[in-house]
Amino acid sequence: MAEMVEANYRKVMPLSPSNTQSLAELMQIITITGSSDPSRESTTSTNLQGYQHNPQEAWLPITESRNGNTFFATSHLLCSGIGMQALVLPVAFATLGWAWGIICLSLAFVWQLYTIFLLVRLHEPVPGIRYSRYLQLAIASFGPKLGKLLAMFPVMYLSGGTCALLVINGGTTMELFFKTMCDNEAACHAESLTGAEWFLVFTCVAILIAQLPNLNSIAGVSLIGAITVVGYCTLIWILSITSDRPKGISYSQSDMVKSHMEKFNDILNAIGITFLAFRGHNLILEIQGTLPSSPKQTSYKPMCKGVTISYIVIAICQFALAIGGFWAYGNQIPYSGGLLSAFSQVHGPNTPKLMMGLVYLLVLVNCLCTFQVYAMIVFDNLEVRYTTKKKQPCPRWVRTCLRIFFGGLVVFVAVALPFLGSLAALLGGITLPLSLAYPCFMWIAMKKPRPNGVVWSLNLGLGYLGIVLSILLVIAAACTLADKGLNANFFKPK
Repeated sequence: MAEMVEANYRKVMPLSPSNTQSLAELMQIITITGSSDPSRESTTSTNLQGYQHNPQEAWLPITESRNGNTFFATSHLLCSGIGMQALVLPVAFATLGWAWGIICLSLAFVWQLYTIFLLVRLHEPVPGIRYSRYLQLAIASFGPKLGKLLAMFPVMYLSGGTCALLVINGGTTMELFFKTMCDNEAACHAESLTGAEWFLVFTCVAILIAQLPNLNSIAGVSLIGAITVVGYCTLIWILSITSDRPKGISYSQSDMVKSHMEKFNDILNAIGITFLAFRGHNLILEIQGTLPSSPKQTSYKPMCKGVTISYIVIAICQFALAIGGFWAYGNQIPYSGGLLSAFSQVHGPNTPKLMMGLVYLLVLVNCLCTFQVYAMIVFDNLEVRYTTKKKQPCPRWVRTCLRIFFGGLVVFVAVALPFLGSLAALLGGITLPLSLAYPCFMWIAMKKPRPNGVVWSLNLGLGYLGIVLSILLVIAAACTLADKGLNANFFKPK
C-alpha cells in the first residue's frame, strides 16, 4: 500500500455528492488543491485504495522512513517528554505546599495529556491527509499568515533553543563527571577544560551521533535516552529519601515577611515550573509521522498506545521526583539545579564517588540522546528549504554540512548565552500556548464541533485559559528577573 498523501498548506475540497451516492462512495474521492512545487503537491481524484505520494516527503528526515511502531514511538516520547526540568518540581512544592502542589501537578498532567491526544487525532483529520509537522497543522488550522505567526517562534525555540540548553546542561554535566571521577585521584593528572571547551566537546559528540539519517533511525538512541532518564530520575529520588534529611527542614515557605504581591508572584512562578516540567508537544505530530498508515489501519491506535505507555512512566517519574524531593529537602532545595543540586550539596560528600559518577553519566547520556530528537526537527526544516529549491533530495555531503552548521550554531549560542537557562521561565511562558492552547483551537478549526456544545465549550475554554496562564507566567517571570536581576555573562561560561 502506497503511503498517504502528506498535507502541506493544502485545503480539502470534497466533491458535492448526488442524493444517490452512499457514504462509501463519497469517501472514494478527495480533491486536494495546492501549488505545483513538490512541497505543495496537487492531487485530484485520488482513490483511497491507491494514494499518490508527495515525493518531497521521502527526502526529509521526519518522513523519510514510515516503518515505525509503538515501541519506537514510546522511546521517542519518553526521551523527549521528561528531562532535567522535572528535577525542579520540588521547588514548586516548596511554594505551593503539599496539597496545592499535588493538585497543580495533577491538573498540569491531565491538561497537557488531553492536548496531546488532540494532536494525535488531528494528525489525520481527513482520510488520506497527514500533518506530520506542527507548523503544517497550525497553517492548515489558522491560515498561512496567522499559523506562521503563532507557531513559528515556539516551534523553533522548543527545538533549536532546547538543543542549546542541552549543550549547556550536557557540557556542565560532563565537567561535573570529570571532576567527580578525577579530583583527588593520584593517578589522574589531567586538567579540567574550560566551560566553552566542555560545550564544544559535547556538541562534537552530539553532531557525530546526529549523522543518522532520519527520525526512525535514531529509535535506538531514543531508547537509550528513555532508559537513562528513567534511571537518573529514579536514582536521585531514591537516594534522596533513603539518606538523612538535613537539619532544620521545613515544609512551609522560608520567608514569611513577603508582601502579597511577592507571594502571588511566587505562586505564579511555582505554577510555571509545574506546567513547564512537561514538554514535547512540538514533537508529537513528527513522531506520529514516522508510523505507517493506511485507510484500513491509520497511525492513531499505535500512537495512542505509545502515548499511554510513555506518559504512565512520565507520571510516575514526575510525581516521585516532586513528592520525594520535597519530603527529603523541604524548602531548602535550591532553585538552580533543583533536586540534583540539593543532593550533591547535602549528600554528595558522603555518597560513593562511583554512585555520583553514575548519576552524572546517566544525565550526560540522556542529554546526548535528547539532543538527537529535538535537533531532527531543525534538520528537517533546513532540508525542506534545500529540497524545495533544488527539487531533489539532499546529497549525503549536503546533509552532513547542514548538521555540522547547526552544531556550530548551537555551540555558539551556548557559549554566547550561558545564562539561557535563567530565561527558561520567561521563554517557556511565551511558548506555553503551543502545548495548552493551540491544540484546542486547532481542534475547533479542523473538526468544527457544534457551537456551544460540550466539546466546543471545553476546547474554547481551555484554549483561552491557556493564553491567560501564558500571559501571567510571562509577567511573573519578567518581574522575577527585574527583582533578582540577570547575570548576563556573555561569552563567559563557567
